[in-house]
Amino acid sequence: MRGFCLEFSLFYRCTMSQFTFNRVLTYFFRGLLFVVPLALTIYIIYQTLDWLDGLIPINVPGLGLLIIVAAITLLGYLASFFITRPIFVQFEKYFSKIPLVSILYSSIKDLIGAFVGDQKKFNVPVTVALDDKGDVLKVGFITREDLAALDLAGFVSVYLPHSYNFSGNHFLVEKTKVKRLKMNSTSAMKFVVSGGVSGLDVPPKV
Repeated sequence: MRGFCLEFSLFYRCTMSQFTFNRVLTYFFRGLLFVVPLALTIYIIYQTLDWLDGLIPINVPGLGLLIIVAAITLLGYLASFFITRPIFVQFEKYFSKIPLVSILYSSIKDLIGAFVGDQKKFNVPVTVALDDKGDVLKVGFITREDLAALDLAGFVSVYLPHSYNFSGNHFLVEKTKVKRLKMNSTSAMKFVVSGGVSGLDVPPKV
């Protein structure tokens, strides 16, 4: 009887020790899941702001960034003001005539304008069928719905971003293979970039 109690005591201690270790490990990974994204986000924002602040060599921290933001805002106001707007239009016209520079300038301008311009391009999330049956779908964004200028009346221009990357592919797809998603563009982009891990508002389990 004494031997049985001793074996049971050892078994109980080992079981509780393993149970405690697993619980500690679970808590550690939960903490890691909270700390790492938060730390990386803060680090990236800090490094970006620090780089922008260093563009203007002033020994007052934050003043360079403040000057850059104020200057950009002022330029935006002047570009929208009816008196000074023709100056900016004329400048862009001459700037766009420079070989090679015009390609780079127009591409960057169109890309930024697609996100923050008056006519945003990545605000219509869709699914594109990759086969005839529609069994395989890929999430993308319509960038242009009218391709009559290319003699492609039944096609739309779709951008398909890559997961875990800042790149993607551009395709001209038949309208019959494109279906609009019932979700906002921000959630759709998050869903694609994260590989389907996030971006969907799933109700909690009861």
